[in-house]
Amino acid sequence: MSSASSLFSLAGKKGLILGVANDRSIAWGCTQLFRAEGADVVATCLNEKARKYVQPLTDSVGVDLVNCDVEQPGQLEAAVEHAVKKFGKLDFLIHSIAWAPLEDLHGDVVDSSREGFARAVNVSCHSFAEAAKLCRPHMAEGGGAMLSMTYLGSGEVVPNYGVMGPVKAALESMVRYMAMELGPDNIRVHAVSPGPILTRASSGIAEFDQMMEINRNKAPLKRLVTLEEIAQLSAFLCMDAASGMSGQTIYVDAGVHAMD
Repeated sequence: MSSASSLFSLAGKKGLILGVANDRSIAWGCTQLFRAEGADVVATCLNEKARKYVQPLTDSVGVDLVNCDVEQPGQLEAAVEHAVKKFGKLDFLIHSIAWAPLEDLHGDVVDSSREGFARAVNVSCHSFAEAAKLCRPHMAEGGGAMLSMTYLGSGEVVPNYGVMGPVKAALESMVRYMAMELGPDNIRVHAVSPGPILTRASSGIAEFDQMMEINRNKAPLKRLVTLEEIAQLSAFLCMDAASGMSGQTIYVDAGVHAMD
């Protein structure tokens, strides 16, 4: 049996974190904590415009930064290739990418455009499956963990969350199927469901300040969660201590999910 110290450790683990946008993004919270806990990381940002905000962050913790727009052919493949070439293997994948066109996000679901809905699914959901397919061969020896970020609006109606609700529902379903498919390779797959937190992606949601206040009042802990708390859960799920868990949507929302 492994020692408790090795079970609850990221030391020596190597992985790819997709979607760092700025110092408030969940992907940055994970990057920062994973590095502090001894993991080696390659991170991605969207493009050169984002890089000027992200590069100083990743440089400060010794992390390679790669541009990766999942809508552009070849960029996701290049990001995985960079990480594999640098590390020789992968132990974890963190997918923290979500996007929908503003006109579809701010409108009614019944008014969403076919093109906008398809792009939202592609960026926010299917890109996780694509990344998993690319990473899978490089986790085969010792297994690993793959995580994506979801939200409570996947399973219940949240005002102003709009088209992202059905998209996140698809993501959570895909996580369960991926857990079944990748389980024989000892690869665990989860969706992490944080409470509302102000990130670049969430800033596009109408009346988001009101959503945060409602959650603060509704939560048993009477507060919102922090980037650090989201990263702590993500880190645990990538540790050997979580080796018996897969296929779950796991909440870190100060208890809001339990109140309905």
